[in-house]
Amino acid sequence: MKSMAKMKYHYGLKMRCYPSDQQKRLIKINSDASRFIYNEMVAIGKELMQLRRVKLPIDTVQDRIKQLTMRQNAKQMSNHYQFLEDERIDSLAKANAIQNYRKAWNAFRKVHSAGVPKFHRKSYRWRYQTNCQYPGQKTALLTNGTVCFLDNSHVKVPKIGLLRVAGSQARLLKRMRETRIGTVTLTKDSADRFFLSMQLASDESFVEAPKADHGHIGIDLNTDNFLTDSEGNIVPNPRYYRTIKGKLVKEQRILSRRQRRAKKEHRFLRDSKNYQKQRLLVAKLHAKVMNQRHNFLQQISTALIKNHDLVVAEELRSKNMLKNHALALSISDVGWRSFLGMLAYKADLYGRQFITVSPRNTTQTCHNCGFVMGINGTVKLTLADRKWTCPNCGTHHIRDWNAAKNILDKGIAKLAYLICPYGNLGT
Repeated sequence: MKSMAKMKYHYGLKMRCYPSDQQKRLIKINSDASRFIYNEMVAIGKELMQLRRVKLPIDTVQDRIKQLTMRQNAKQMSNHYQFLEDERIDSLAKANAIQNYRKAWNAFRKVHSAGVPKFHRKSYRWRYQTNCQYPGQKTALLTNGTVCFLDNSHVKVPKIGLLRVAGSQARLLKRMRETRIGTVTLTKDSADRFFLSMQLASDESFVEAPKADHGHIGIDLNTDNFLTDSEGNIVPNPRYYRTIKGKLVKEQRILSRRQRRAKKEHRFLRDSKNYQKQRLLVAKLHAKVMNQRHNFLQQISTALIKNHDLVVAEELRSKNMLKNHALALSISDVGWRSFLGMLAYKADLYGRQFITVSPRNTTQTCHNCGFVMGINGTVKLTLADRKWTCPNCGTHHIRDWNAAKNILDKGIAKLAYLICPYGNLGT
């Protein structure tokens, strides 16, 4: 049986699930155990770093290093902390917690941007990972592993049992092809909603890639409209957060008042029913905005990828752009980073091409003659200049449409370079 890594196509499936009260307690136990093991690995790593700085051959230090090193696996840690031997705790959840700690270190060594692994604090969010195994099976299917679908609405999960789910899994269950389930993640968000996520792999595509209706397209992302493409089409910005901002601010003020009252009366927030009721209301409002934005981005990205062979967008560094306090709220509300990520993975899924290019001078350059504003005594365009006329050739431009055309030209040039980086050496 092939491993996940050796299979050609990979797919992520996320479903809403509805556990019983007993199943919720089991999820909480496994989530707490996973968090404890991760934090213990962080503590061991910190102590080992301090001990290894001692260069003297002290027997006590060397023995301590040996003990801590041995404890860095699930079996030894369970032997050291007897409560981890609880039958309700999934052994694969313990192994995944240790693996996630090591992945965090690998990510730090690669990019140095996420920082070193830190302690996970207790929160209203629950999360733990397990794996699907296929003992004695020759072919991996969605219905014959330790994590498996019993029908369109029920999934069997180790230690949890039969779990009722709702999502888009019905289409996948109709596939009679080999499909392997990898990592399985159970989560609870701050709005008390439970989700089941799966990593799937197969040698055959999970989607049917239709023939593209159009060829190439460039898109310009902006805060005025969500995007403008090189064909002149405009997608309005829905501004989901701004529409609910007033109500959200009102409910957050109530939440703050209840928090102050609980602290004044020396009550823990977790034991304050009024605070928890209001916290849940605020969390549901945030979840509503997130769901609306996510659904909007999914629809737009899917339409672009399915209908075009090549999609070109500009490279945006949202982190740097958020430093502009005048535009920070608008930039956060549109979700550009999530949108570009969706375009990238959907391009691989549907067999399309997606390229990002540098946004340098895409707005300031005339698409007709190539003149760049800001040179030869001209003034650069500002955000207020939505329409402008080229001083060199006299072409009238709509700012975002012109930028989308320039982005497309840059993308085609970049694609040509990637295909043939040294040009035609024979001439």
